[in-house]
Amino acid sequence: MRRWRCRADQAEPRTRGSRGRSRWLIENSKDFAKRISFVARSKEEEGRVLLAIPTRERLERVLRRVLDEEEFLLPFGVRSVSRAHRDRPFVCNVGGRELRVGYEPAEGRTSLFGGNSNWRGPIWLPMNYLLVEALERYHRSYGDDLMVAMPTGIGRRMNLLDVSQEISRRLSSLFLRGADGKRPCHLAPPGGLSTDQADERVLFHEYFDGDTGRGLGASHQTGWMSLVVRLLERRAAVADEA
Repeated sequence: MRRWRCRADQAEPRTRGSRGRSRWLIENSKDFAKRISFVARSKEEEGRVLLAIPTRERLERVLRRVLDEEEFLLPFGVRSVSRAHRDRPFVCNVGGRELRVGYEPAEGRTSLFGGNSNWRGPIWLPMNYLLVEALERYHRSYGDDLMVAMPTGIGRRMNLLDVSQEISRRLSSLFLRGADGKRPCHLAPPGGLSTDQADERVLFHEYFDGDTGRGLGASHQTGWMSLVVRLLERRAAVADEA
């Protein structure tokens, strides 16, 4: 891995600070610059600067997959593994052993990781929350210049702020009653009884079924799962503005 150094006693004032160092890196490594996004905003736009790993073209390519309802997107958020792997699992050979990654929407089908499957298909809220925040920050730099279909192929074109709000809305719907009066997170497991509570006690599950939104894993994961409160607050604020 290459390293770039700029001695403090040789640096001009403009190279000091994170913004100056970013500019120095862009100007002195053209090969590196081709593979990242660097967007500098004017003073009228609060002098914002975006330095991000994906170029705009790569970001658009990734979002076409993430926002595809045949792959990652579903009514309750974004899956951790594409549903396309249900029919086309990723297979590789390591040391004479065949290893594969398939789409598993709920509990794991093997004893690996204790049967936990949150990285192999279900909805994992921390990952979704980071995606929502990242899209909001990208929008600050790209604004309405970058529009994508939501969902891919069949949806109307939105800016990245609207996309982040739509994903947030979908995540929030895990905990809200639908037209049938049921919360997706409290759906009954196959052959089991519903855990929905008439007294409004909503469970904070560790992760959620990548097809139905049913709560899975630990039922009182009130650490990272409390992030959903922020999403519900944002949803209420958007509704008030409308």
